[in-house]
Amino acid sequence: MDVVVIETPQLGDRTYLVHDGSVALVIDPQRDTDRVEEAARTAGVRITHVAETHLHNDYVTGGLVLAGKLGAEYLVNAADNVSFNRSPVSDGHVLQVGRLTVRVVATPGHTHTHLAYVVREDTHDGGMEAVFSGGSLLYGSVGRTDLVSPEDTATLAHAQYSSVRKLVSSAAPEAALYPTHGFGSFCSIGPASRANASTLAEQSASNHALTDPSEEHFVAELLENITAYPAYYAHMSPLNAAGPGPADLSVPDSVDPEELGRRLGSGEWVVDLRHRIAFADDHLNGSVGFEYGNGSNFTSYLGWVIPWEQPLTLLGSRTEVEKAIRDLARIGIDSPDAAVGLEGDAGNGLSRLAPGVPHSSYPHGDWSVLLRERQPGDLVLDVRRPDEYKASHVDGAINVPVYELLRRMDGLPQARIWVHCATGYRASVAASLLDRAGRDVVLVDAKYRDAAAAGVPLSRQDSV
Repeated sequence: MDVVVIETPQLGDRTYLVHDGSVALVIDPQRDTDRVEEAARTAGVRITHVAETHLHNDYVTGGLVLAGKLGAEYLVNAADNVSFNRSPVSDGHVLQVGRLTVRVVATPGHTHTHLAYVVREDTHDGGMEAVFSGGSLLYGSVGRTDLVSPEDTATLAHAQYSSVRKLVSSAAPEAALYPTHGFGSFCSIGPASRANASTLAEQSASNHALTDPSEEHFVAELLENITAYPAYYAHMSPLNAAGPGPADLSVPDSVDPEELGRRLGSGEWVVDLRHRIAFADDHLNGSVGFEYGNGSNFTSYLGWVIPWEQPLTLLGSRTEVEKAIRDLARIGIDSPDAAVGLEGDAGNGLSRLAPGVPHSSYPHGDWSVLLRERQPGDLVLDVRRPDEYKASHVDGAINVPVYELLRRMDGLPQARIWVHCATGYRASVAASLLDRAGRDVVLVDAKYRDAAAAGVPLSRQDSV
């Protein structure tokens, strides 16, 4: 048995291609299925089965499209209410994929109908085993239990405690563990480790869900540590239950200058993908900055901050736009328009893309600039999550998480606003939103962990 890991770091998830050298099973494919097909071609195997551990809350699945294209069986829990034909499976179901025996294990917790898959290679000595746990048992943690409904959160937390125990007893201790979530995904909760690989035995010895002898304590701790998750999650499970279609990853023709100017003037969402400092120094008035970079924050925060199903225009280099279209397709934002022509950090193409549209800018600096130039009456705005703010914050700062800023902006005082976060990324998004609204803003482009050393007074010294 060989397991090919297909990473989606932009969402903190993994897809798996499991094969015996001839035929393969795919588990939890993302919507851009070309990556899975390329992995299968490279391995020289034919995909005969595609399986879902659950109806995903953080991305649009590519499972239905992939299975249909390849004529593969599509394994989905029989209890899931879906609008498409699938091969229904449930707890205890066993099927054969070439020399691989696949056993289905019900593991409710992350969702009511969550499944895991235990795969064993058929050999004379029993063969190796691998456990594909989806959003059940993760590396050091478990999948969050609050994505179904507030009323179900505690019940699912209790189910999660039982399910991970059932799962570790379903295979040998040395079985490799392959979760879908837990690599930066907002679907995980608790003290996730930075491990890149693990076994059931290792998790049994270190994962708090398995080492905590008290179910009540585990559940209370889990519920206490629940934090916010992206707003677009509300749309993912319904899309997956309805049966999503293929992703259109093509780059559209560039929007003509007159039309781009009209969109900016009418308040449509024009997203500039350049580096946050390049944006701060010079950008089209009315645009917002979501630095693409390596994409690790881009998808989640754009889907979280910008209202769902609003017209969207991407502004950047062709490479950035192409990557951003792929990333957004994974969360159901299809076929955004684009204005292509900004290469690298250079902003000299702005006037060519939208002649006649005024430009804007705002200052930026590190903690030393805040200390040196902040005036009485200025506001320090912390756009981190409430739990981050509660742990430690700049003296006198107020907290409005970046994902709440649009609806709470009118409540901010009319003052110069110094905006910061943990790394500068969320602050840069917030600064662009404030600038778009005509507010006087300064971007603090610095890591929060460096604030104390720079001499910034904090409410409580953090442990970093």
